[in-house]
Amino acid sequence: MVKWLRDYLGIVLGTVITAVALNMFLIPNKVAAGGTSGLATVLHHVFGLPVGLTMLAFDIPMFLVSVKILGTRFGINTLLGAGILAASIDLTAPYVPVLTHDLLLNSLYGGVLAGVGMGIVFKFKGTTAGTDLAAAIINKLTNISIGQALLGVDFFVIATAGIVFGSAELSLYGLISLFVTTQIIDLVQEGSSSAKAFFIMSNAPDAVAAAIMKDLGRGVTFLAGRGAYTDANRDVVFCVVNTREVSSVKDLVYRIDRQAFVIVADAHEVLGEGFGTYR
Repeated sequence: MVKWLRDYLGIVLGTVITAVALNMFLIPNKVAAGGTSGLATVLHHVFGLPVGLTMLAFDIPMFLVSVKILGTRFGINTLLGAGILAASIDLTAPYVPVLTHDLLLNSLYGGVLAGVGMGIVFKFKGTTAGTDLAAAIINKLTNISIGQALLGVDFFVIATAGIVFGSAELSLYGLISLFVTTQIIDLVQEGSSSAKAFFIMSNAPDAVAAAIMKDLGRGVTFLAGRGAYTDANRDVVFCVVNTREVSSVKDLVYRIDRQAFVIVADAHEVLGEGFGTYR
């Protein structure tokens, strides 16, 4: 019950932040960063329609079609999230100030704040329908992937805004805002890259593992590997460390084996002993 309430409050918080981003930066300056919010922004400036209600008018038919085509797996939460976002946009619009009319600033800050809001919604297992549903429907009816369909739908919305407003610049700023939003959504969901994952192929895996555990106090895992060229079995040393320990690990490895093959990758939101815990 507590977890359900926490998720619900998180979704509400995320939708309110998204609504503030739209009303403060994007909608007043005609920056349509894709999605149903972009279409609603165009209709708002052309016909004076309320953005939130217009978004909901797009979302409800798409939701009904998605239920028929995709099944009921999206559930009532999808429509609930869309309704909360629509209400948040229209209710906060009269009270949110417009800080600047500089298009670049609005695209960047609007994208960041909208990304934070949507990231929170997704992090708490929510969704706000929109073009995600349209992309899922296109994917079901064609061979186009969801990612490609989503990109196509958003590009169509941004291009439409540029044509209607008679400004290619607005379309370019919309693309900037869309890019920033998607990057921030990933950052909110995955966390910043505060850790690094090492994959170490060495002729002395036991010595490398022992050095990492002794000198750095980090846990190490052996992954079973087999060389495709040599057909020889070999243990791959795997470990995760803080970014400040990257140089120390490389020094340890190459002190033991100058011929070691090392891959260093970003590790987002590392959970477990020595790192964070799941809340």
